[in-house]
Amino acid sequence: MWRSIAVFLVGGVLGTAFGVVLGFFAFPYVFPPPEAMEQLTAEEQTTLVAQGGFIHANPSDPIHYGMGAVDVYDGLVHLGADFEVGPGPAFHVFLVPKAEVRSSADVKGTMFIDLGGLRAFKGSQKYAVPAGVDLKAYPSVVIWCKEFGVLISPADLDFAI
Repeated sequence: MWRSIAVFLVGGVLGTAFGVVLGFFAFPYVFPPPEAMEQLTAEEQTTLVAQGGFIHANPSDPIHYGMGAVDVYDGLVHLGADFEVGPGPAFHVFLVPKAEVRSSADVKGTMFIDLGGLRAFKGSQKYAVPAGVDLKAYPSVVIWCKEFGVLISPADLDFAI
């Protein structure tokens, strides 16, 4: 009888743990947050510095993906209306002083600039760049998961506009 109770308790604990983990991963897919729709004002659009596009850095990883346009203005990074990343926890927008970022190791040893937490997994968003930042010294914009230290999606910037 004690053995049956122990098996029941261990099974209950393991089943609950599995359900909680599954819930954390399934929640953003079942109940997706609303799309962001931040528009640029005419004043913000006057000084386009660079453009780029987010890519799926590791095609064998179906969870960490991204796509869509990114425009860099003087003092502002704008993710386009076609922007989208796979959902996850604690995503941030970074300016990275390295070109062609393709793995997490490319970001970890750099002096990146954290522009703030990603507000939505889909849609247009804008992020302020701190004053005094030389944008040409940061040829990449990346979406980064701070929770797990993982690259989600990089965008190479083209300054020849």
